[in-house]
Amino acid sequence: MNAMTDVAIIRQHLIDPEICIRCNTCEATCPIGAITHDDRNYVVKADVCNGCMACISPCPTGSIDNWRTMPLSMAYPVEEQLLWDELPPELTPEQLAEAGVPADAEPAAAGLPAVPVLAEAAAATGGALVEAPFDTAAYGATTPPWSAAHAYTNLYPPKKPTTATVVGNINCTESGFASETHHVVLDFGGMPFPVLEGQSIGIVPPGVDANGKPHVARQYSIASPRNGERPGYNNVALTVKRVTEDHQGRPVRGVASNYVCDLKVGDKVQVVGPFGHSFLMPNHPRSHIVMICTGTGSAPMRAMTEWRRRLRKSGKFEGGKLMLFFGARTPQELPYFGPLQTLPKDFIDINLAFSRQPGQPRRYVQDLIRERAADLAGLLKDNNTHLYVCGLKSMEEGVVLALRDVAQQAGLAWDALGPVLKAEGRLHLETY
Repeated sequence: MNAMTDVAIIRQHLIDPEICIRCNTCEATCPIGAITHDDRNYVVKADVCNGCMACISPCPTGSIDNWRTMPLSMAYPVEEQLLWDELPPELTPEQLAEAGVPADAEPAAAGLPAVPVLAEAAAATGGALVEAPFDTAAYGATTPPWSAAHAYTNLYPPKKPTTATVVGNINCTESGFASETHHVVLDFGGMPFPVLEGQSIGIVPPGVDANGKPHVARQYSIASPRNGERPGYNNVALTVKRVTEDHQGRPVRGVASNYVCDLKVGDKVQVVGPFGHSFLMPNHPRSHIVMICTGTGSAPMRAMTEWRRRLRKSGKFEGGKLMLFFGARTPQELPYFGPLQTLPKDFIDINLAFSRQPGQPRRYVQDLIRERAADLAGLLKDNNTHLYVCGLKSMEEGVVLALRDVAQQAGLAWDALGPVLKAEGRLHLETY
């Protein structure tokens, strides 16, 4: 029977609140704006989701991979999903029959038709053509580089965290600066916690939220290489900015960030993860890495750089070029500013952009990308080049457009190159 002839039946896409670590990957990836969130849950809008599956693979926990067959008239609204602590059970055959669903009815493959945004916009403008927005998610890879090491994920889920001990915590921005960023080192002792550059972990703050519920884990990228912040030890480093204001500049106190920044050596921390199976560095000789980041988005870039530095020092790896485009408001707010100055220039090509430096014009990473177009063009023509973008969501479109401009100026058709970079796992976007 056709599902739409009598009772409209859907396979509603849901996110499991018990597993979700609020990393924002799904919302950032969704090309049609079908995912939203509040300070408690991430949820899918049933009337917008078209089942394109773009959000499935990037999710580090698998919380996104949940579906419920049900009549359209009974679809769970966003307002209800935002209040969930756990997913509702599947409707039983008896409940479906009560709702008028025949036993042999087949639901739509996934979700509902997408909202015809462009058609509505054209109607609102009297039929004028409306240009489709630039979709950066269409170019972000969801598969790792072919030579990446195998990543272990979800060894410790939210319901079964492991414990790590703080063995280091320093401010890695200018001492005393109000907008401080901390470099925190956690040791796992004898508990297995294998990680790779580009992966992340979740930190579970102690206590409960305003609703009396235990705090959910917050995700932080790993800033240390695979053999530990201290080589040969079972430890990892994180780069965590103390949150003291929201995006509108209003004073707030970030629960997890302030907890982590205030940790003392010897403190115990609840950790979940590790997460991430695609934002991984290539391991084949002569592979080039272009790293583009802002603020704490530098964490995975530091991990990749340090691993390459250790390989170079050992003489066991013939690495390709490293290029870093790093943005912050001022040098004082740029994490690891001091250590960056000591890296050999023949090892890494460093380009810094500051958007709020007194007496200087505002410069962003995309400006630097265009300035270095000649060098980047050569790398974009090389199949051994891998590009990584990490930082605030607001930077993503500007960076991808700048890469598109560089490619096109070099005679490379971005409409052909962009999909190849994605398919081959060579352009990775991880923004929040």
